[in-house]
Amino acid sequence: MSGPLVGYQYVVLRCVPRVDRDEFVNVGVVLYSQQADFLDVAFALDPDRLSALAPGLDLEAVEASLRTLADVCGGRAAPGLPVISRPGARFGWISAPRSTVLQPGPVHGGLTEDPAATLAALVRRLVG
Repeated sequence: MSGPLVGYQYVVLRCVPRVDRDEFVNVGVVLYSQQADFLDVAFALDPDRLSALAPGLDLEAVEASLRTLADVCGGRAAPGLPVISRPGARFGWISAPRSTVLQPGPVHGGLTEDPAATLAALVRRLVG
């Protein structure tokens, strides 16, 4: 071990093209660590998987929604975005259940020495 372990929470972001069918493809992960003052999102869209699930899905709109979540994670102000100063409150907003095409899964947690590396590993394991 090279550094202290810090706690973190994460949610997997799911693309749910038809909410009534409850079918989804994992498209990203948001990771928050209060101890490390870390909140970030990483995502990877697989157009073939998404098109197989939902022909005609507007992939640009899905990517735009993911970029909006990246703005929220970064605390950037933009029209239509909530203005939330604390990273923990921003994570709470992102992880709140919603019935839209882009939905967070349940909150999970763990310990890490490096939140950014853990985020990348989670995306590779859960999305890629």
